Amino acid sequence: MKIEEKRKEILENVGKLIEMYEKGLLGGEVMPEDSNPHLIKDSVENYNYFTLPMALNYQRNSYKLWESADRTWNDKETNFVFDTKKVSKSSFEHVQKALVKYKVALQQNKQTEIWIKLCNTFNELFDGDIRKLFKLNDYDVNKIRNYIQKENKSKFPYLSGNKICNYWLYVLYQYTDIKYKNIEDLTVAPDTHVVKATYRLGLITEEELKLSNVQLIVIDRWNEILKGTKYNPIDIHTPMWLWSRNGFRNLN
Repeated sequence: MKIEEKRKEILENVGKLIEMYEKGLLGGEVMPEDSNPHLIKDSVENYNYFTLPMALNYQRNSYKLWESADRTWNDKETNFVFDTKKVSKSSFEHVQKALVKYKVALQQNKQTEIWIKLCNTFNELFDGDIRKLFKLNDYDVNKIRNYIQKENKSKFPYLSGNKICNYWLYVLYQYTDIKYKNIEDLTVAPDTHVVKATYRLGLITEEELKLSNVQLIVIDRWNEILKGTKYNPIDIHTPMWLWSRNGFRNLN
């Protein structure tokens, strides 16, 4: 098949996938992050809620993570962990106990350290207000990523990763009041499901699927194929994620 024909076929399938998602045919009417206390969208509490647990969202069930986060928020003894200044003033053991109570932290020491480090970063750089990060970078997707992934990578454990960073910015876009510049540059978040779906759609080969840098390949392929189309790369993240998670329903 010629390259242009292949591209046309993939874009047709992307259209089908998005249409199926919009009709509720891929399941997942409730997404993991829908487990939340429905805070005021523009509040620092809401931004913290959708930021701190995200750094612990690797190699685990996303639905269970966000259910745990919601329970942690709704418990008066544990919801201090979403207040970065209270975390920085608390002992490691006190924070750890709160994060472990409802299993927000599964790796008790490592994930507590990550949580505390992020809180310290937000306090040190933004006086405890993560919203200032976005204002500082003009709400520009590329500037924000550069700030987190290159200029200050060590200060943002796990949030600075290729998968987590893009998905975190996407979740903020969905659940807070943030409006980005260059939204078209917000890439797919290449977690396991998205990578599998990308292979299924024919954007990567079986050999590429096994490579250690497959996440970067997936990002580049989607950026390339969607350039100049009506779709932004992040538009297809949730449809692909659900398509993979629910066993690749036939596209028709």
